[in-house]
Amino acid sequence: MKNENPVVLALAVDRLAVIKAQIAELTLEEKALKETLTASGLDAIDGTAHRVAISHCAGRVVTDWETIAAKFAPSRQLVAAHTTTGAPYTVVRVSARKGV
Repeated sequence: MKNENPVVLALAVDRLAVIKAQIAELTLEEKALKETLTASGLDAIDGTAHRVAISHCAGRVVTDWETIAAKFAPSRQLVAAHTTTGAPYTVVRVSARKGV
């Protein structure tokens, strides 16, 4: 059901902005806590009700296939034949209103 009530939509926008701000603050706190725990040098740490395990992983290997393919100068037809397009999707961005 499509909702075009401007009051309801305005409240939804403002609530979403508040939630995103809370998430940003919590993300910063999460990063700081992870850094503290990692700096301990331990592999596992017990809390009163939870346990954290710290794993050190090798970096991800990424192959730049676009650059490799460009070295072989493929034709536009070959590129088109092996190119796919993902499904359409929706993005919702939140920003502060100016002059309010």
